[in-house]
Parts: sequence; structure tokens; C-alpha cells
Amino acid sequence: MKPIVISTWKHGLDANKAAYEIMKNGGNSLDAAEQGVRVAEDDPAVLSVGYGGLPDADGRVTLDAAIMDWKARVGSVICVENIKNPISLARLILENTEHMVLAGDGAYDYAIKNGFKPGNLMTENSLKRYNEWKASGITKPEEIHTDDFVLKGKKDINADGNHDTIGMVALDKNGHVSASCTTSGMAWKLHGRVGDSPMIGSGLYVDGEVGGAASTGRGEECIRACGSFLIVEMMRMGLSPKEACRVAVERVFKLNLLSSKNRDHLFQVGFIALNNKGEYGAFSVRGGFQYAVFKAGKNTLYDSEFLIDEEYIIEDL
Repeated sequence: MKPIVISTWKHGLDANKAAYEIMKNGGNSLDAAEQGVRVAEDDPAVLSVGYGGLPDADGRVTLDAAIMDWKARVGSVICVENIKNPISLARLILENTEHMVLAGDGAYDYAIKNGFKPGNLMTENSLKRYNEWKASGITKPEEIHTDDFVLKGKKDINADGNHDTIGMVALDKNGHVSASCTTSGMAWKLHGRVGDSPMIGSGLYVDGEVGGAASTGRGEECIRACGSFLIVEMMRMGLSPKEACRVAVERVFKLNLLSSKNRDHLFQVGFIALNNKGEYGAFSVRGGFQYAVFKAGKNTLYDSEFLIDEEYIIEDL
């Protein structure tokens, strides 16, 4: 059954291939979790990860990433610019420093000192999209962010939902679990905004005795619920990965409604989980979330089960 790798969204399929190949050839889950998501970081077609990611409101591409292994070792980078593979910088922090998190200029300086080459992360397409946004006069990122779910009586959504953070959880042949998460964050965000991806317990979490989890979607809601940590604890208590993900989704949903100022936004959040027995699962707030699983030589994209159907009306609560 082992190795197994699970990741978020359709672009997780290509990431899974790289991760699975590493583990099949004897690499461990930490190697897989790093190298797997690098595929998405290097792909300019993935508009919210790495090179080609959409910029913030100031036109700057800022990246966040984190990685965690079965020994509870952590590496994380926040709001780093001009470094193409922040997940590898996070891995370097995990391996070579006493720290867990480096941010901004400090993260950039550490990368350069350790052989990373600076580069412009803005592509022609992302610059075009940014200029179109500036010309539109829209100021709030959530008004056009692809993960928004704006309810006006009934479901009203024009998002494609297929371009988001990539999170990954990998299980190697020795039963060791590692997880990773990397993103350029919400398009047109305020400069300096940080979502859940680099935050341990929110964007991802691993316990070597249990398994691991990762999140995707509206980062603020993932942070509010500490969803990935909650999932791992639920698995520790005996819930299956899918059941544990559902508990976290229900928590996200409840806290979203409690914290919402105007109750007309229900943001998408999805979770994936994999325990050290090789069981996996996923769950999301609403439909549209997909996850990819590479197991027994087969790489498959699944539609996640979800909490809220298309006819849900917030005013009915």
C-alpha cells in the first residue's frame, strides 16, 4: 500500500507524480513533500503558487510556504519575494537552523546567503491580470478572489475554483508522514497579508504517531479554526481522515458565521488528511474542491464531499 501521497486541486496530480517517484525510489516523505510541491511552484499556469503567482495590491509577488515532518521538525517562510522555490527555503530552515520561521527580508537574505538565485516571479500573464484589476477600480481582494462564495439569496458563484494553494501529505514505505504547503496567497491582497499556508496547525500539521493534514481555501478561515491541528487530533481520537476533515470543516463553517460582519460571504475551505496506516480523506465547506491521490501506482483526482449544497441560503439559519 505504501507509499501514498495526497494533495490539493488538479495541479496536485503532477505534484503527486514527482513525490511518489521519490518515495518509490527510496526517498523519504520529507523529500517527497518538498519536491512534489516544487512542481506547482515552477508552473506559471498555477496562478496562486510560486512563479507566476498573482501579486498583491502593490504589484509585488510575495510567497509563503511551510514543511513539517514526522519528527515534529518545522520550516516556514513568510512574505518572501524574488525566491522561486520557497518550499526549499523552508526545508533549509528546518534542516539547518534553530528557528522555525523566517519572514520578509530576513527570509530573502538567508536564501541568498545559502545559494538561492533571485529572480522576477511576475509573468506576462500575471502582470496583465494585475493591470486589469487596477483598471477595474475594485479595491477589495475578496470581490474577485477565485475562492469567494458570495451568497445573494441563493448560490451566486463565477469562480473556477481550480487555482489555489497546494497542500500535500506524504506517507513513505517506513510509515513516516510529512506535509508541505506553498502559495502566493490571495490575489491583490494588502501587502504583508499572510494566510494559513506557513502557519503550523492551520495550513498543515503532522504528528508522527498519527498522520498529517493540510488545508486550502480562504486562509483567514483556516487560521481561525486551526483546522489542520484539529484534524490530526481527531484522527488521534480514532476518527477516519475523512471524518476528521468534516469536523474541521464544521468548525470553519461555524466560526465563519460567528465572525462574519454581514453574513453574505461563505468562503471555501478544504482539507486533506492521511494517517500513518495509509487511510486518507478530504472534506470541504462547499462543492468544487478536488484532491489528488497517488496510491498503488495510480494517480487519481477526486471530487471532495462537502458540507453546503447549491441551494443553501444563509438567511435560513
